[in-house]
Amino acid sequence: MKVKEIVRILDARILCGEDMQEYTVEKAFASDLMSDVLMLADDNVLLITGLVNMQTIRTAEMSDILCVVLARNKKASREMIDLARDGGIILIECRYSVYQTCGLLYREGLKPIF
Repeated sequence: MKVKEIVRILDARILCGEDMQEYTVEKAFASDLMSDVLMLADDNVLLITGLVNMQTIRTAEMSDILCVVLARNKKASREMIDLARDGGIILIECRYSVYQTCGLLYREGLKPIF
């Protein structure tokens, strides 16, 4: 699923990485536990989380995750956006809960990791 489709489905807003809307994610993973994210070994993963801090972006970098959706109408700080931009990470905000976000994307065909 392309990033531009994710943005459309979630009626979301891209905070950085606007030029990467053609990037394709193959699977999604939702977690607020970054230790769980670090255990992932898949490529082209979308991370859906409600955890809004610098550790989220650092974890995405270490896990080679290039697209992060911040759920629950959480707002990224300027520092988070700058770090994501520097790391080549697409950062997206949406208003839906993590559960709703996952459900909407699953219904549209995005597969889970597990």
